[in-house]
Amino acid sequence: MNQLPPSMTMKGTNDRRRRGRRRAVALGLGIVFLLLCPWAGPGLAGRLLIPMDDAQTDHLRAYGLAYHALDKHGIDVEWLLNYRCGSFLCDDLPALRDRAREVGVRVEPIGDDEALAIFARIEEENMERVLLEKAPKVAVYSPDYAEPWDDAVTLVLDYAQIPFQKFYDAEVLNGDLAKYDWVHLHHEDFTGQFGKFYGSFRFADWYRKQVTRAQLDAQKFGFRKVPELKLAVARGIKKFVQNGGFLFAMCSAVDTLDIALAANGTDIVAPELDGDPIDPLYESKLDYGECLAFTGFKLIPDPMIYEFSDIDVSNNYMGDAGSFKLFEFSAKIDPIPTMLTQCHRNVVDGFFGQTTAFRKSLLKPSVTIMAENNDGLSVKYIRGDFGKGSFSFLGGHDPADVSHIVGEGPTRLELHKNSPGYRLILNNILFPAAKKKERKT
Repeated sequence: MNQLPPSMTMKGTNDRRRRGRRRAVALGLGIVFLLLCPWAGPGLAGRLLIPMDDAQTDHLRAYGLAYHALDKHGIDVEWLLNYRCGSFLCDDLPALRDRAREVGVRVEPIGDDEALAIFARIEEENMERVLLEKAPKVAVYSPDYAEPWDDAVTLVLDYAQIPFQKFYDAEVLNGDLAKYDWVHLHHEDFTGQFGKFYGSFRFADWYRKQVTRAQLDAQKFGFRKVPELKLAVARGIKKFVQNGGFLFAMCSAVDTLDIALAANGTDIVAPELDGDPIDPLYESKLDYGECLAFTGFKLIPDPMIYEFSDIDVSNNYMGDAGSFKLFEFSAKIDPIPTMLTQCHRNVVDGFFGQTTAFRKSLLKPSVTIMAENNDGLSVKYIRGDFGKGSFSFLGGHDPADVSHIVGEGPTRLELHKNSPGYRLILNNILFPAAKKKERKT
């Protein structure tokens, strides 16, 4: 049998001793922490772990349980980043156990020794403890006539039993977004091209009603055309972020927001849609400095083509949607992208949308990529900061429906309660609740 050289054996022994000392120090710090930190709770015998690895029976409603603890019971929740796939820890209340049992969420009561061992492991490994202090006020941009299942976020908020408000153009124009911490946009069209459904659905009753409603809204708010109304709304949403809000968007809301901001009033809409010609110099007038995430993109103004620009990398709902891989971040140095990528899978099945994925070459340098596709060209999930706030964008329409199409019925989330794609949405819901810490260097 081969034996290790004495020097290697001694090195291993010394390493083990050093690790043992570090564990002892971590345990000691944990005890001091419990004595001095008021939100640690009165003794860890009364702590409840909400696991988020494969032991969890309903990942989506687990987020709802964490939100419920913040919102209804007013207790703090710790988000244990990278520990068992982003588990939660809070005080063990009988009402929370009852709630967990009612909604089918697995919880694990833990004692002092186990809690301190978890803290010691977090101290040593690529993990972090983030305090969630207050349930964020959540709002979804949605017209009154939208079907509930047209928006994956509305769907999952209802399933997870997380309360939210709906708002639309009037609330944006009136400055009401300041009431919310977190705002979501889905398959909206901020360019005023009516979702570019003209080519396929211009004779459909639902499409004609949608166009009529939008035109009447524009007139009601004093705008000559729908693109002018939608630009004002896009600017209002951008101001919300600049003033400290958190914006989460999916599908066509992502690229049409930046396209509208870049056009900045230049006519980019075909005459079939707004009654007058496109500005022939529109390409030279695009101001990418107004955009949140993208730069240098080319528009596709043809109303017969179901695409807004070359930002989207898609094959129009045909073929294999592939998969995308979540990046791993340093939990202690980059807690924000770490929070937003907590998941029990690091490779996630892809799903289509009108905007399925974002061309990597068109991202601004300040944007952080959190997941990329397996095609080498596109990314699925990005984030960035703007002013006092931040934004997070996810490509595709419905994480549990690979090719959701117009007129299709709702996704039954009770059949997808452990969906990794829907987990990414819910990470964003809880992010505004996190106590902000100075970035470590």
